[in-house]
Amino acid sequence: MNVVDKSIHAGRRGTISGRLADFALDLTFDAIPERIRERAKYLMLDAIGIAYASQGFPFADAAMAAISSLSSGEAAVIGYGRKLAMRDAALVNGLLAHGLDYDDTHSPGVIHATASSLPLALALGDRLKLSGRDFLCAYIAAMEASTRLGSVAKGGFHQVGFHPTGLIGIFGCALAAARMIGLTRDQAVMAQGIALSMAAGSLEFLEDGAWTKRMHPGWAASSAITAATMAKHGFIGPGAAYEGRFGLFASHLGPLMDNADLALSIDGLGQVWQIDEVAIKPIPACHFTHAAADAAIALSNAVKGADIRSVRVLVPAEVIKTVCEPEENKKAPANSYDAQFSIPYIVATGLLRGRFTLDELEDKAIADHDVLTLAQRVNYAADPASTFPKHYTGEVIVTLNDGRTIRHREGVNRGCSDRPLSNAEIEAKYFDNACRLLPRARADIVRDAVVGVDSGSTTALADILAHPAK
Repeated sequence: MNVVDKSIHAGRRGTISGRLADFALDLTFDAIPERIRERAKYLMLDAIGIAYASQGFPFADAAMAAISSLSSGEAAVIGYGRKLAMRDAALVNGLLAHGLDYDDTHSPGVIHATASSLPLALALGDRLKLSGRDFLCAYIAAMEASTRLGSVAKGGFHQVGFHPTGLIGIFGCALAAARMIGLTRDQAVMAQGIALSMAAGSLEFLEDGAWTKRMHPGWAASSAITAATMAKHGFIGPGAAYEGRFGLFASHLGPLMDNADLALSIDGLGQVWQIDEVAIKPIPACHFTHAAADAAIALSNAVKGADIRSVRVLVPAEVIKTVCEPEENKKAPANSYDAQFSIPYIVATGLLRGRFTLDELEDKAIADHDVLTLAQRVNYAADPASTFPKHYTGEVIVTLNDGRTIRHREGVNRGCSDRPLSNAEIEAKYFDNACRLLPRARADIVRDAVVGVDSGSTTALADILAHPAK
């Protein structure tokens, strides 16, 4: 190492990158509370069920065909076999886990961290023949880092057009990769700096229901493998990836940087577990819509569509750009992805059908005349009592033709840390999703492999997940 390199490394000791590297590299299985290890397995089970369910939608086969035309290999792709190179398998697995926007969300960080952390841990753990315990530790390390980094922005990334699941997920994944391939502390810092030039995730898909959001977490996982491997071979990355003058937060938040809290990235590392703050989705739509959806469903038995004059929905001000605008698109969604990010469609569906499931994302449902007609009468306003981002609040106020008003409020969205789904409820959701593609007996085998992964190996799990579903 030359004199310049020595000075670069010396300057990294007090950085956020350095603190996160210490945490990720030093984390041991026994240091993780048993309840966190158990919850982590159920978060992964939830994502795997969604990955199977995604294969019933066109984007999954399109993505698999595209990536298969670029590479081949022995890495496991959930439900498709061992067909791709390692990084490409991570890309596709992330796309499948995030494909239905039904995967978990860390509420303060507004990030779907499992959808990148799981594909990264599975791809590298299988390649390196790591134990199930090592696989689980790597997943948890990625989750803890990504969620904290997402929390720093306090919801700001969405306001300036970035999707934190992809933008931030690469950093947690780079730390997990650093741990798995045996990087030194300085190399782990470098991996994060290299990842800074690879982090990506645009919200432009909101304008027309494009499929690009689905690839963000897998791209984060795949790119993290590249970043960590480059660091292992001596490639130098910036030392202040987060707090630097052109670091992640300054460059991506702009004026909203004033509201960011960098301390949230490292506060409580190894003591306060962010997996406790991860919310499981009970509804297959953007998490920002869930409270409003449940409020509409709660009112469905009290109203008839023909009796509704208008509907007003109160949502957190911070989510309006994502699920309420542009208004003309939200009131007439062009496809399933548009529908999943549409307060008017979701609330109208909840009021008329008393539910919101994957069936409500089918083309026939999205084209339903009665739902679309009611959606035109659904308007929105900022919720003055919102507790965002801790809770994604929602209130539905229905004005009837006779002038009466009825309303229902969900102040704490179902599935969040203050109103969590139990592991048994997550398992039930897993079976609902996985059995859209798998026979129940096969879904049982997958469930047992995931819940028991710490007693086995990553490769054994990858073999089971790779078993062709079609």
